Amino acid sequence: MQLTTEAFHNHQVAPGWQPVVDAFFASPKGQQLTQFVQQRLDAGAAIFPPQPLRALELTPPEEVRVVILGQDPYHGRGQAEGLAFSVAPGVRLPPSLQNIFKEMQRDLGVPFPPFPEPGGSLVKWATHGVLLLNTCLTVEEGQAASHSGKGWEQLTDAVIRQVAEGDRPVVFMLWGSHAQAKRAFIPQDRGHLVLTSNHPSPLSALRPPVPFIGNGHFGKAKAFREAQQAG
Repeated sequence: MQLTTEAFHNHQVAPGWQPVVDAFFASPKGQQLTQFVQQRLDAGAAIFPPQPLRALELTPPEEVRVVILGQDPYHGRGQAEGLAFSVAPGVRLPPSLQNIFKEMQRDLGVPFPPFPEPGGSLVKWATHGVLLLNTCLTVEEGQAASHSGKGWEQLTDAVIRQVAEGDRPVVFMLWGSHAQAKRAFIPQDRGHLVLTSNHPSPLSALRPPVPFIGNGHFGKAKAFREAQQAG
């Protein structure tokens, strides 16, 4: 499935996100993005995912415990489902997601992939407090980063600010330069755990300065969350 005009203009999100989403789409940058995406749809472009704001629908701000930031959605047909790194049920695991599962297996000893049945959909994570957010929320078929710099980043900046300025300490997993650019919006005095490493893509997962494979982020996040609950 791909994005439709009706779905694009239906900004269905959890109530706690509604003010920041409404403010963005009412802003000049939001209106510019709306015009751009609509023009591309009118031109017949195949745009993914079918629900760009799904992460904000499935994970309300008051339930966010962990934030995982990606870059932009998968650009293959049928892959992206509106959650960073997640793929629709029945879709073959992309290399980045394979590396995420490999690191979870190495770090936590969980099965690969860590689900009762094989699959790469991370909806269960999203409904259990993991905000799976890309920095850019739409992409055109076969054209990675084709919608980067068109306005989505202003919305995702605002989302990160809202989470980071909350009262509850949160784990931020910032993988790759695009995600790490958001670090400026995370105050250092709120007790958050900010974890950074290379992106899980095969192009960078094993390279310095901080390889993704072996970063230990899942174990660190688990220990942090357990300490928060014990406190």
